[in-house]
Amino acid sequence: MEKLIRERLPAATWEWLQQQAALVRGEKGAAALNRSFALIPRKTGAGGGGTSAGRGTTTATLAGWSTDRICRVWLLMQVDSADQSVYLEKIDDLFSGASMNEEVALYSAMSVLSYPGEWQKRCAVGIRSNIGPVLEAIMYDNPYPGEHLAEPAWNQMVLKAFFTDKDVRRIVGLDQRANPSLAGMLFDYARERKAAGRGVDPQLWRLTERFPEADRGVGRG
Repeated sequence: MEKLIRERLPAATWEWLQQQAALVRGEKGAAALNRSFALIPRKTGAGGGGTSAGRGTTTATLAGWSTDRICRVWLLMQVDSADQSVYLEKIDDLFSGASMNEEVALYSAMSVLSYPGEWQKRCAVGIRSNIGPVLEAIMYDNPYPGEHLAEPAWNQMVLKAFFTDKDVRRIVGLDQRANPSLAGMLFDYARERKAAGRGVDPQLWRLTERFPEADRGVGRG
């Protein structure tokens, strides 16, 4: 990720970002984090491109991410996580006051945040959003939901992806987390679409074919 950022940014902007990261790593409070997180788009611009970056065994796909989104995620990775309660409070505060683009960066970063189990409720809240870019940040190429969401929240996310015409092929772990409860929900959804004279995304059937017992009479016709 750092290599990509350096390729995209002018030298002076990269130096500024490094300075902010040093402040973020060293502070006990959150003043530098809050300030730099908000300022990043003005300093870096948007830009585009694509590659991938990892932290440990978790990989977040960066294809199509704007430069400011990548820089914000990288900055979040600099936050000292030694004190769990302080760390969680810092990130939670960012979520609480986030603009749409800031939410996109925060949800994109979930797979590289420390204490991954602590973000399940926050992720579930994001799934209830009606803002397309926020939903896509959670759903698209993001390993966090598949690895950490409880089954009810996972099922709601997948159902919402179909309901909002998202590209479900970009949901990480889609096939591995198929389950009878989700199949029943999807059969119900397909039946409602069929009754209204509307079709369904063919990808739906890949999540139901292993659980024919969940079919309440809708079929694939």
